[in-house]
Amino acid sequence: MSSSGIDISQLSDSERAALETYMAVTSQDVSEAIPLLRRSQWNVQIAVSKFFDGEGPDPVAEARAALDNPPPARPTRQTQNLMSEDLSAGRFSPVAEAAPRVHTQPEQQPVYRPPFLLALLFAPFNLIYRLLTSSFRLFGTLFPFLPRFFNLTANPALQGARRNTTGRRALSPQDTAARFIREFEEEYGTHSVSFLEHGYNMALEKAHRDLKFLLVVLLSPEHDDTSSWVRDTLLSREVTDFINDPQNGIIVWGGNVLDSEAYQVSHSLRCTKFPFATLVVHTPNVSSSAMSVVSRISGTSSPSEFVEKLRTAISQHREPLEQTRSTRSEQQASRSLREEQDSAYERSLAIDRERARQRREAEAEQRRQEQEAAERQEKEEKLRRDHQQWKRWRAQSIQNEPGADFKETVRISVRLTSGERVIRRFSPELDIEELYAFVECYDVLQDAEQMATGGEKPEGFEHKYGFQLVSPMPRTVYEIEAGGSIRDKIGRGGNLLVETIDHDDNESDGEREEA
Repeated sequence: MSSSGIDISQLSDSERAALETYMAVTSQDVSEAIPLLRRSQWNVQIAVSKFFDGEGPDPVAEARAALDNPPPARPTRQTQNLMSEDLSAGRFSPVAEAAPRVHTQPEQQPVYRPPFLLALLFAPFNLIYRLLTSSFRLFGTLFPFLPRFFNLTANPALQGARRNTTGRRALSPQDTAARFIREFEEEYGTHSVSFLEHGYNMALEKAHRDLKFLLVVLLSPEHDDTSSWVRDTLLSREVTDFINDPQNGIIVWGGNVLDSEAYQVSHSLRCTKFPFATLVVHTPNVSSSAMSVVSRISGTSSPSEFVEKLRTAISQHREPLEQTRSTRSEQQASRSLREEQDSAYERSLAIDRERARQRREAEAEQRRQEQEAAERQEKEEKLRRDHQQWKRWRAQSIQNEPGADFKETVRISVRLTSGERVIRRFSPELDIEELYAFVECYDVLQDAEQMATGGEKPEGFEHKYGFQLVSPMPRTVYEIEAGGSIRDKIGRGGNLLVETIDHDDNESDGEREEA
């Protein structure tokens, strides 16, 4: 496969793996990715850094161009004002300089304090070191080019480190910012400049997130022009109105270089003269996360000059910032629309799930009711079969009606629940239960076929009579539980009625009486 004259098949396995990794991270076209990887010696990390942070000039190509086209001869004598070097560079430099970040003390990191005896032992050396440091600081104030010279020649890894020789307690970045604001208000009174109560890195993040201009103000109390510059320029009506204008979108962070964080910021921003102010803004044309220094204001300046420099830098970078803000707004609107759609889908899905759950519960309830009905019907059917079998079994043991020659009989007329009247004679010594059994098994006694089949007593079946025998006048109930013979209970004869009783109702009545 080839793209724009580039044959990927000619790449080695390692180069092809580096290309796939690089394209997975950057999503860049093959035609642009391979030349960048070649310029980076097929190092994926270097190529990715060049893609996001911008690719600097190629020293080899510059050297070849210098040999082909030598620059014109410069005059041997050159006059340069070192005091205004930063100002001129910030004014005429067409390329924005990346705003560095600083490594500050973590929030919860405790400040190391040596033991008292050890501090007392090294107190003379500490005093000598402070005297030498103060002398060198005074010497650097008299000759401002020396600190810049040492900054350029010193090890970059050591530039951010600074020994705390001012006697100020080391605090977290947020507490340091709060202390600067408090000291600033104590020194200059109430003002209308709102300093951010965050560390420098958090201020950069806020400016990048809100797409605003970050004005960094660094002050040195040891400088003679600091107090007058703050009162006459920074806190002037013209400057404060410009900073507080919402259309300019400026947020302010300030620091005292006697603090470690502000000192590191001054080194990172290459500050050589105080008071110092710089304007930092997000530059989308460099990378999606780049913060760049777009203006430097070193030394004293009038309010009009200060505002003009800020206005020029803001006007140059307002358009790409507005484009980025518009792009973010569109992305946020798209994200909000997707979230609303996802939310609506989730709600619809939740409704469907609830309906499905209710349907499953209704089906389960219906199956349970059907199963209970089937079990109840089966139980009733078994109870009916056992009851019928018990009647066949009990009908076999009912004594036959005594003959006409037997004088001591009890003649009883029974009206069944069907309305049929049955008249029969019983032996007087029989238990009252025999009369109940006769009424219960009357249909079986009339069916010769059932009497012929007979049967055994059903196992586990407890028979209960579902009726009671009652004498109408006077009303007398002959309960089977009371026992006794037919002669003792009824006498020589009588008319009885069969009344159906409900055992469930009787049990409920009994429970209510007990309660």
